[in-house]
Amino acid sequence: MRTYRLVPAATLAFAIGCTESTSTLHENTPPQGPTLASVHLKGGAHAEPSFTDLILTLNAAGELAGLGNDDILVTLAATGDPTATCTNPAGATQPPGQNPAEVTLTGSQSIPAEEIDNGNVPFDVTTAAPVTPIPGAPGCPNPLWTENITDVSFTSAEITVEQPAGTLVLTVSCTFSPSTSNGPIPKDDVACTQS
Repeated sequence: MRTYRLVPAATLAFAIGCTESTSTLHENTPPQGPTLASVHLKGGAHAEPSFTDLILTLNAAGELAGLGNDDILVTLAATGDPTATCTNPAGATQPPGQNPAEVTLTGSQSIPAEEIDNGNVPFDVTTAAPVTPIPGAPGCPNPLWTENITDVSFTSAEITVEQPAGTLVLTVSCTFSPSTSNGPIPKDDVACTQS
């Protein structure tokens, strides 16, 4: 004789409901983008970008890792001490005068998502040059003179990475000791932290 077991309808409905809601949850969960902890300079926690002092601007280059699939924006902000010369109204250049206050210069690079390869992408960003001549020639004998910045000796730089633009995913803060002189900055003169 055959014995039949009946499964109560409530139990069956509960099992089907759990299965459907679980699959619906996974289907409706958006893919997760990069997090602050995952984006970093390629090479690990102690990796540093390379820097070049281009007389009036600073260049930073390196490679990012741990990126998602959105466009990125890399911004470089560099602080330095400018050197300036004064020229009188007759056009005679005088020795350097009182050097202007420190300047902070910025530049940015937009990188489209298509350039990201397996979460990695190189960057190469340069700041804008300072405004020169300096309006009002504050470091010269009088405002009729012309004050031109001829060099910037950089003391620090900060690189920020946004993915997508507006969402900060990485900050790299660097100091230069001694401050920079023209040309590539030796690795031993650079100290950086990533956060």
